[in-house]
Amino acid sequence: MSIENLSDTIAPKSDQLNADDLLTGPITVTVIDVTRGSKDQPVNIVIGGGRQPYKPCKSMLRVLIQLWGQNGKEWVGRSMTLFCDPSVKFGGVALGGIRISHMSHITSTQNLMLTVSRGKKSQYTVHPLQMVDYTKVISEYANASPEEQNKIWPTLTPDQQMAITNAFNQQW
Repeated sequence: MSIENLSDTIAPKSDQLNADDLLTGPITVTVIDVTRGSKDQPVNIVIGGGRQPYKPCKSMLRVLIQLWGQNGKEWVGRSMTLFCDPSVKFGGVALGGIRISHMSHITSTQNLMLTVSRGKKSQYTVHPLQMVDYTKVISEYANASPEEQNKIWPTLTPDQQMAITNAFNQQW
């Protein structure tokens, strides 16, 4: 039997979401929890979908704080789209990094000035994330028999599957 999607076979082994995890395209995630991390990575953002936590770099942490505020508890339930930016440098070498393109709970496109290197700033843009209401899909799935659920599940998009999973996880 041929495999349709091989993206999971290139996932790096790590304790956090990596830019390499996003090589197959951007992902939209929902914040489940925000905890303190280490000195080098001070914030852990627990996200859904069975993914490792997102540990934002200082620039993206500044974006999150500027647009969502300083209280990490208020971030829970909010969503953002993460993508791999191959131009992100570490030690002067472009290795790639995780960036935020869209965020829920903002009403308009936001242009922020972020530090790129010592003494140099650059404009960074974040767009509002238009959230889809999956209430109907969740309800239909929840009210289906286990046999019907097994038939419905493969027809759902990954976002619909994540919405159902999150709804069931919150219920238990």
